[in-house]
Amino acid sequence: MTSSNSENARSQLSYRDAGVDIDAGERLIQNIKPYAKRTLRPEVLTGIGGFGALFEISKKYQNPVLVSGTDGVGTKLKLAFQLNKHDSIGIDLVAMSINDILVLGAEPLFFLDYFACGKLNVETATSVVSGIAAGCEQAGCTLIGGETAEMPDMYPPGEYDLAGFAVGAVEKDRIIDGKSIRAGDIVIGLASSGAHSNGYSLIRRIIDNNQIDLAADFNGRPLSDALMTPTRIYAKSLLTLMQQLPVKGLAHITGGGLIENLPRILPDQTMAVLQKNAWEVPPLFQWLQQQGNVSDAEMSRVFNCGIGMTLVLAPDHVDHAMQLLRASGETVWPIGEIKQREANDAPTMLV
Repeated sequence: MTSSNSENARSQLSYRDAGVDIDAGERLIQNIKPYAKRTLRPEVLTGIGGFGALFEISKKYQNPVLVSGTDGVGTKLKLAFQLNKHDSIGIDLVAMSINDILVLGAEPLFFLDYFACGKLNVETATSVVSGIAAGCEQAGCTLIGGETAEMPDMYPPGEYDLAGFAVGAVEKDRIIDGKSIRAGDIVIGLASSGAHSNGYSLIRRIIDNNQIDLAADFNGRPLSDALMTPTRIYAKSLLTLMQQLPVKGLAHITGGGLIENLPRILPDQTMAVLQKNAWEVPPLFQWLQQQGNVSDAEMSRVFNCGIGMTLVLAPDHVDHAMQLLRASGETVWPIGEIKQREANDAPTMLV
């Protein structure tokens, strides 16, 4: 072999040598197709595997408006890595975007995910996507596509990042925008399933500072299970309600808690006065506050504290709404009232 040929032989590299395994990506696509298939809606024309996906707007809509949302799951992922538990984090991903578009009255139609990692572990990625599909089933929407990006040197070994994208539709004359909210309206709270996907940087700091064993018993189950409980998806229960009763406003309680999320839907000169004893704060939040010596004000701004979604309704619709929601499996409470806001009033008050 000549010197030139020897140099050419040494310079021959493959994409796999550079850290990207195309075959692994193809195996993942084949693995996730059965999960995606379970989420199919009749409006889907093309789905997983193409350059794009086609979705036909149902003819049941007279004047549809598309509603979109995108989100991730934050540092809850760090606990998933630590626990090697990846099967429910996809539900969190779906929930964060789906619950956001619900507040405008939208029916979730389809969902796409973005999964990025340094080196693709097909088993882990399949577990994550199976959770995404499970979340889509809960929401009644289709997992219509997504992107898996293997990017060497971008992420620590064993770690990945997630983002989700949801699209829904609502009749233009049935958009819920909060404009009809008036003093005297009632705020209803729907129970959360746990910390959902917010406040996990503080949660992890509390765990680290106190050297807490995640396998320790917490109310009859491992603490890790309580912390990794996936975000509740309110789609089916709220859509059932919205078909029967006029809802004036909806607020998804995420980072910022009740204090910062409810004002996002309130008209000027109105405020929400909430009764902090109207619902029982779940043991998880009580435990976090005690272990971290967290103030009441900080708890209210960081965590949902047991309320994952709020509704604003006219007083004469409250009893019926609560009956419908409970029949759909929700735990609900009347937690406050809308009042006229004076110049120096905060937009949300816990009393």
